[in-house]
Amino acid sequence: MFSQRTNWHLAPNALTRVLKEVRASGQEIFDLTISNPTEAGVRPDAEAVLGALVNPEALHYDPQPRGLLEARNAVCHYYREAHRVFDLDPERLVLTTSTSEAYSYVFRLLCNPGDEILVPKPSYPLFEFLAELSDVKLEPYPLIYDHGWQIDFDSLYKAATARTRAVILVHPNNPTGSYVSAAETAALNDFCRDYNTALIVDEVFLDYAHDGEARTSFAGNNDALTFTLSGVSKVSALPQMKFAWVATSGPEKFVAEAGARLEVIADTYLSMNAPVQLAATVLLDQRKQIQPILLDRLRANLAELDRQLLRHPACTRLQVDGGWYAVLRVPVLESDEDLAIRLLRHAQVSVHPGHFYDFAGDGHLVLSLITEPDNFRTGVERLLGFIGK
Repeated sequence: MFSQRTNWHLAPNALTRVLKEVRASGQEIFDLTISNPTEAGVRPDAEAVLGALVNPEALHYDPQPRGLLEARNAVCHYYREAHRVFDLDPERLVLTTSTSEAYSYVFRLLCNPGDEILVPKPSYPLFEFLAELSDVKLEPYPLIYDHGWQIDFDSLYKAATARTRAVILVHPNNPTGSYVSAAETAALNDFCRDYNTALIVDEVFLDYAHDGEARTSFAGNNDALTFTLSGVSKVSALPQMKFAWVATSGPEKFVAEAGARLEVIADTYLSMNAPVQLAATVLLDQRKQIQPILLDRLRANLAELDRQLLRHPACTRLQVDGGWYAVLRVPVLESDEDLAIRLLRHAQVSVHPGHFYDFAGDGHLVLSLITEPDNFRTGVERLLGFIGK
């Protein structure tokens, strides 16, 4: 009756079941997994955002496969202003409702059924579902930790086959918070030339460098065919507005062909809605208000975590340079999932076990740094106190 590509195990996992039980008991849970800024006390300028959605032009239907030019120009302005990418042509942009949709467009553009895409490990677990829905096979390449996270290029080359079509990068990676260095970028461009592959770069957390220094965007990478994905979900902390994009860069002969094919894919779905596109300038400008607030919170929570870790030397924090998460290394006395379940039952603290993100071994917990500070402080106290026992 149903396709093999949707033959998932649909029953809730053990951690989800326990979370539901603890909530049903009425106990207060200190949630250190929050990824939704609208649930973390981060508020945009409501008058400006809602006012921008009330535009009489929204009553006129003007189907533009790549997105309304006004909205694409707003994205180009963001790259010029925030990341000094001055040569991004709006014709190289395709607007989508989400980065997930952008991934699906690019997968369909590059891959035949059964083709392979190289994906970092550890990283975001959504890739597996997106790949299965596009009949694409994922092959992992590891990020290794040695005074910071690095791409294991030996393993990257070993993972490549004749069916490899692209390498996924997350810049900075989620949840490790590691940016791709300039040397790694050059090596990746060489790899793409060697294997005739493309780069797919997820930059949703690009603006959240903890040191406040702007990082280079792959939207300006012209040495290999590159698809750069982002959106206002993280840039402006507005996930409910469903405004994202894919920017194409690289050698002109590939960019032109990719753009023409992406336009047909986008024209087939025509998913972007007019009110949000017409509000693009206002939505992107919200970053100027939201990002300083979030960056202050990220730094404050990271400092609080480090302060408490001084009293718990058995646990350590791995280096993080950007993004919304921190990785905690803990003693390995049981699986990460079993530890997360016991933290819920006995300390009323919710964390993500490392295996959710494909960490190579146990002993890793992932904490959200956008949690409201009081909850974060108490949650970390309970977590470290429980592990210390």
